[in-house]
Amino acid sequence: MPIKTLQIPTTDGRADAFAAFPEQGERHPGVLMYADGFGIRPVLREMARELAGHGYYVLVPNVFYRHGPAPVIELPEHIGEEARPAIVARLMPMIEAHTTERVLSDADAYLAFLTAQPEVSAGLVAVTGYCIGGLLAMCTAAAHPGQVAAVAGFHGPVGADGPESLHLLLSTLTAEVHLGHAETDLTPEALDELNQALDAAGVDHTSEIYPGTAHGFTMSDTDAFNPSALRRHWDRLLPLLDRTLRST
Repeated sequence: MPIKTLQIPTTDGRADAFAAFPEQGERHPGVLMYADGFGIRPVLREMARELAGHGYYVLVPNVFYRHGPAPVIELPEHIGEEARPAIVARLMPMIEAHTTERVLSDADAYLAFLTAQPEVSAGLVAVTGYCIGGLLAMCTAAAHPGQVAAVAGFHGPVGADGPESLHLLLSTLTAEVHLGHAETDLTPEALDELNQALDAAGVDHTSEIYPGTAHGFTMSDTDAFNPSALRRHWDRLLPLLDRTLRST
């Protein structure tokens, strides 16, 4: 599966990125994929290639490009629990600096770039994300109703800022949604509250806690990795994309 290194023009400069897509010459539906807080690294390339193998053009931007090209900090091959606190401490200032204004401005640039690529078919696109990327995916979809047909977030802090923020996020959302939560991130009671908010907003969705999971369960280079949960993630994501992008 080819991988192309790219530079995305934004209002604040250029975001380094990569795209994975099928080798065949025809165009394919576009998917914007947001990395988790650890950013672009080999596991993200593996996941993008996997998704591209199902017939999608997958664009993965470095959302922390203002702080340098990916990887913005040096990462070990495996991010164990002992290393995680020091890594997170270095990343948190970048995450906190990634304001809503920056998120939305960048989302405009990413989607404009994605839909302009010659390998991407005309029509609606999808957005998916992991950890903080799950929240970025939801924000992007909410800011682009009518353009984003599907959005998926996995072990993402959707709703963590409280009911008022969640209401604002959902008020413009038209995409079909799947949210896969970690057991360590969300109680059943909090899941009920989130799903009630999705229902009240009229959002077509599935939102569930993946059994036996910890935060980061999709990422094979971390101690949180759960192979069965990663398979469940693909079992939810691929049908979502198929029914929302293939029929447009």
